[in-house]
Amino acid sequence: MLKSNFYVIKLKRNFIPLVFLFFTFCLLFFSKSNLPAVKSGLSLWANSVVPSLFPFFVATELLMHTNIVTQLGNILNKYMKPLFNVRGEGAFAFIMGIISGYPVGAKIAANFRQNNICTKEECERLLSFTNNSGPLFIIGTVGILMFRNTTIGILLFITHILACITVGIIFRFWKRVKMSSNYSNLSNSGMSNTKTVSFSNLGEILAESITSSTSTILLIGGFVVIFSSIISILKASGILNILSSLISPLFHTLNIDTSFITPLFSGFLEITNGINTISSIACKKLSINIIFTAFLLGFGGISVLLQVLSITSKTDLSIKPYLYGKLLHGLLAAFYTYIFINVLPFFNFDL
Repeated sequence: MLKSNFYVIKLKRNFIPLVFLFFTFCLLFFSKSNLPAVKSGLSLWANSVVPSLFPFFVATELLMHTNIVTQLGNILNKYMKPLFNVRGEGAFAFIMGIISGYPVGAKIAANFRQNNICTKEECERLLSFTNNSGPLFIIGTVGILMFRNTTIGILLFITHILACITVGIIFRFWKRVKMSSNYSNLSNSGMSNTKTVSFSNLGEILAESITSSTSTILLIGGFVVIFSSIISILKASGILNILSSLISPLFHTLNIDTSFITPLFSGFLEITNGINTISSIACKKLSINIIFTAFLLGFGGISVLLQVLSITSKTDLSIKPYLYGKLLHGLLAAFYTYIFINVLPFFNFDL
C-alpha cells in the first residue's frame, strides 16, 4: 500500500513533464499532418491576427501614456459605477476591448492593476467582460469571409456586445464586500507612475509601445501555432472522433447534425479554426451554425484563456472571473442570437 502511494505521488509530481514528453512524441509521430497545420496556423496569424491587432496594441500603449484614461474616467464614472461597479477609467478598457478584440481588454485591465489605477476587485470585474472579439474579426473575418454574409456578421456583433454588457452587469457583484484600501487615491497615484507622452519623449514612448506590442503579438502567434498543432494531433490520432461518438447521442436527442461536434471541440480549443469549419458545414438550418458561432465568439477558446493567463500572471489578478465571465458570455451570446433569429425574420437565414 505504501509503495502504491509512493507511485501515485511520483506520478502527480511528474505529470506535467510527462504531458510535455507525450506532446513532443506526438509532434514526431504525427509530423505528416502536423506540419501543414503549423504552416496554416502561421499563415492565419500573419495574415489575419497581426494586421488586425498589432496597430491596436500600439495605439493602446500610446493612449496609456496620455491623460485620456483620466478624462474618460471623469466623464463616464457616472455610468460605469452604477452599471459595472468599476471606476470611470474602466470605460477605456471596455471601449478598447470592443474595438480591438482579444486580448486587448485583458491587457488593459492588467495594465490598470500594474499602474494601480483600479482596485484588484475592479480589475477582476473588468476581466470578466472587457476582453472581447472585435468588429473587424466578427463582421469582416467571420461574417464576410467565412459566412459570406455581412448581415450575419452584424447580427453576431450585436449579440456579442449585448452579452458582454449583460456579463458586466452580473459581475458588478463580484467580491462586492471586499474593497481594497486607499480606494480614493488609486487613480491619481496610478497615473503618476506612468510616463506622459510629449514631443520631447515621443520617440522613446513610441519605441516602448512597439516593443511591448511586438512581445504581445508574438505571444499570440505562438498560441495560435501551438493550438493548431494540438488540434491536428487530436484529429490524426482519432481522439476527436472518439469524443464525437460519445457526445453524438445528445446531439441526436436535440435533433442537431453531429457534424458540428468536431468543429465545436476545435473551436473550444482555438476559435478561428472552429468557426471556420462551422461556417462551411452545409445545413438547411443555418441558424444552428450561427448560434454555435456566437457561443464560440463569446467564450473565446482555451487558446485565448491561456493568453489572458500569461498576461494576468504578472499581476495579483485571479483568472476565475475571466473564465466564469467568458462561459457566461458564450451562453448569453448564443441565447440572444437565438432570440434575434426567431423574433426578427430579417435575421433568419434558414432555408
